[in-house]
Amino acid sequence: MPNALLTPTAVIRKALQILHQKLTFAGGIHRGYDDSFAKSGAKIGDTLKIRLPNQYTVRSGATLATQDTNEQSVSLQVSTQKGVDLNFTSVDRTLSLDDFSERILEPAMAVLAASIEADALSMYKDVYQLVDGDAAAIALSHFLTGRQYLNESLTPQDNSRTALLTPTHANKLVDGLKGLFQDSEAIAKQYREGMMGRTAGFNFGETTHLNTHLTGSAAKVTTYTVNGAVTTNGASQVTVQTGATTFKKGDVFTVVGCNMVHPETKVDIGRLQQFVVTADYAGGAGNLQFAPAIYTSTGRQNVVAAGMANGAAITKVGAGANELLTNSMVFHKDAFTLATADLVMPEGVDFAAREVYDGISMRVVRAYDINNDQFPCRLDVLYGYKTIRPQLACRVHADG
Repeated sequence: MPNALLTPTAVIRKALQILHQKLTFAGGIHRGYDDSFAKSGAKIGDTLKIRLPNQYTVRSGATLATQDTNEQSVSLQVSTQKGVDLNFTSVDRTLSLDDFSERILEPAMAVLAASIEADALSMYKDVYQLVDGDAAAIALSHFLTGRQYLNESLTPQDNSRTALLTPTHANKLVDGLKGLFQDSEAIAKQYREGMMGRTAGFNFGETTHLNTHLTGSAAKVTTYTVNGAVTTNGASQVTVQTGATTFKKGDVFTVVGCNMVHPETKVDIGRLQQFVVTADYAGGAGNLQFAPAIYTSTGRQNVVAAGMANGAAITKVGAGANELLTNSMVFHKDAFTLATADLVMPEGVDFAAREVYDGISMRVVRAYDINNDQFPCRLDVLYGYKTIRPQLACRVHADG
């Protein structure tokens, strides 16, 4: 007779545990908005407005100088449904839960996790801070520079900072750091497991799902210049002079003289503000879209008052023309968010169940094929993902 432990509820609980273990990136970012979708009537396409922190300026002297509160928000939409479809027999149901997990659930959840990870990691294109290690071998110094960029953006200095590496970067970094730690257990893990643990304020991890980024045909010295100064608060495009080369969404650039300011004191920190291209640019004279939007005054000021000066040169960061850009990344969990919602429970099926594990909701629906004595079964997840505060993240590029 069928194993009493191999019920749909037991299957979905085990599937959720396996999925959670395999979500390297998505499992480590903010998921505090799940409860907002876990309500009766939530459906595909539902949107949640997430308010961003307000920013103000400081008054000098005794004279009152009131300022408006201009709240900004981003939208998180749950519109991505993915799942894995299984078909097991009455014989399969006689397996123990452990055997069933190893044979069927492990590979099924591996491909589902990989798909969710690939979706979530596409948010790298929203990250405008980039450590340029082009033509250099990866080193701890690159991640220390990333730490500097996060600190200058006032990223919380807590245990929620992660450095997520490509396998190539992880291998070379572990090899370069061997013997530098005094913790004998940490050294043992480096040699036996290739693990770094916590270093330089980051929890180091590794994933095969980090995307490489193919840049546009513009060289580092792009030949493009600003055609008309950009100083208007909230501006997110710059008109450029004629050129033939392209930019791809996700390319990073700087503008000569357009420096970043301290988020609170508004003092020039002496480093060029980096911008990420938000839409492919085909070349020629036109408008290049970018983020973050420029603010030259008010509490949201992020660049010097001169903004992007007329005639200033535009320089690409991280890679040259048509070059693959590696995307190891350092980030605080609050830079990104992923939320799941409860899928509707269908009627008229053999069995349907829904479970939540650490904020991830999954539904299982099972039918029965009487002709073939099989149980078609589907495991589905409905989710959405969004970059909430890109200033709390930084991409790390190095060729070697």
